[in-house]
Amino acid sequence: MIAGEDELNAWETRIQSRLQDEQILSVSELTAAIKMLLEQDPELSDVWVRGEISNYTHHSSGHMYFTLKDAGSRVKSVMFASKNRNLQFLPKEGMKVIVRGYLSVYERDGQYQLYVEDMQPDGMGSLFLAFQQLKERLEKEGLFDYTHKKQLPEFPKRIGVVTSPTGAAVRDIITTIRRRYPLADILLLPVLVQGAEAAPMIANAIHTLNESAEWQIDVMIVGRGGGSLEELWAFNEEVVARAIFASRIPVISAVGHETDFTIADFVADVRAATPTAAAELAVPHLTELIRHMDNLRERLAVAMENRIQGYRKQLERFERSAVFRRPLDRVQQLRQQVDHLENELELRLVKWVSVRNKRLNDLSGRLMQKSPVERVIRTEERYGYLLSKLQTAIKNRLNAENNRLDRMLDKLDAYSPLHILKRGYTLTYESERHELVRSVRQIQPGDRVTVKFSDGALDCQVWGIEEESN
Repeated sequence: MIAGEDELNAWETRIQSRLQDEQILSVSELTAAIKMLLEQDPELSDVWVRGEISNYTHHSSGHMYFTLKDAGSRVKSVMFASKNRNLQFLPKEGMKVIVRGYLSVYERDGQYQLYVEDMQPDGMGSLFLAFQQLKERLEKEGLFDYTHKKQLPEFPKRIGVVTSPTGAAVRDIITTIRRRYPLADILLLPVLVQGAEAAPMIANAIHTLNESAEWQIDVMIVGRGGGSLEELWAFNEEVVARAIFASRIPVISAVGHETDFTIADFVADVRAATPTAAAELAVPHLTELIRHMDNLRERLAVAMENRIQGYRKQLERFERSAVFRRPLDRVQQLRQQVDHLENELELRLVKWVSVRNKRLNDLSGRLMQKSPVERVIRTEERYGYLLSKLQTAIKNRLNAENNRLDRMLDKLDAYSPLHILKRGYTLTYESERHELVRSVRQIQPGDRVTVKFSDGALDCQVWGIEEESN
C-alpha cells in the first residue's frame, strides 16, 4: 500500500516537471497562431479560386457572405462592401465564378475562410453579364415597351446632338443633316462617350436639353461611333437609360455600328444603326420634299382644272334648261301643287276628326256599361250574401264541434279509473315500490300496501293471503 503511494507521487512530480518545461496554449492562442501561419504563407495571401456560389446572402451592411463549392469540397467566403461595390454584375445562387483573395481564419468560430477582393463570372465576361442583368431588370420595369415610344417630328426646327465633339460620329451627323435638311438648326452638347465619367455626363446633357426653355429642341440624337463592349459601356449604364426614358423630347439612339446593341438602343424612341442613319431618321430630305411639293402642285392644278371644267359644263346645262328660260312656269307649278296639298290635307283632317268622334262615342258607351258605381253596388250585394253565408257556416261548424266534444267527454268519463272507483272498486299499491298489485303472488304476509278509493287511500298491512284458482 505504501509502495503504491510512492509510485503515484513520482508520476505527479514527473507531470509537473513536464508542464514547467512545455508551454500550454489556450484556444484563442492556438487560433491566432494558425491565422498567422495562413496569412504569412505567400501562396495563400493572393489566390485565385474557381467554384459555385451557394448560401448567398447580401447583408444590409453591403457585405456579401457565401460559400464556394465544387464536387469535392467547399469553403466559406466573404466579400466586403468596399470590395463588391465596383462589381459590374450581381452574384446569384448557383452562379459559377472565379474569385481572387486571401485565406485567413475567423477567430470567433475558429474556421478558415476566403476573403474575396475580386470576382468575375466563370465562362462569361462580367460586362456582358451586367448587360444581360440590367436589360432584364429594365425590361421588367417596362422601359422598353412600345407604349412609351414617342413619334419623331416630321419637320424639326432644332436638333440636339449629344456625342463626342471630336469623333467621326458628330461629323457624319452634322454633314448628313446639312445635306438633307439645311433648314434645321443643330445644337451640339459635347460629352465624353467612354470612361467612368461618360455616363453621368451623357445623362446630364439629356436632362439639360429637356429642361431648357430657350433652346426648344424638337428631336435629340444620342450616340457615338463603334467600338468594343468596354468602349460602348457608357450607353449600357442605368443612369443613361433612365435619362432617355424620362426625356419628353423624342430620342434617337445612334451607338456603334449596325451590329452593336446597347441598353440605350432599347430605351430610345427610335434606334438607328449608325450615326448617319440617325441623322437621316431625324430630318426629311429637302430635295425629296421639293420634288414631292412640285408633284402635289401639279396634281392640284390638274384637279382644279378638272373641277372648273365640270362646273362649267354643269352651268351650261343649267343655262339650256327650261328653268332658266321660263322660270315662272316652275313657280306656277309649285303653287298649283300647294293648292292640291291644302285640299287633300283638309279632307284628311275632316275624315280623321270623324273617325275620332265615332271612336269616342263607342268608348263612352262601353264606359257606361262598365261604370264603377254599378260594379261597386253589385260587389257590395255579393259581399253581404257571402258574409251571411260565412256566419251561418261558422255557427253550424261550432255547434257540430261542441256536440262532438261533449260525446268525447262522456266517453272519456266512462273509461276513467276514477269513475270505476266510485262504483266501489279500489286500487292496491305496494307501499315501498309504489307498484300496482295485480296478483296476490306479488304480496307476502306482513307487507305494507296502500288501498286507493275514489275519495282517499288506506295504509294497510297484510295479515294473511288466500289464493283462489280460476
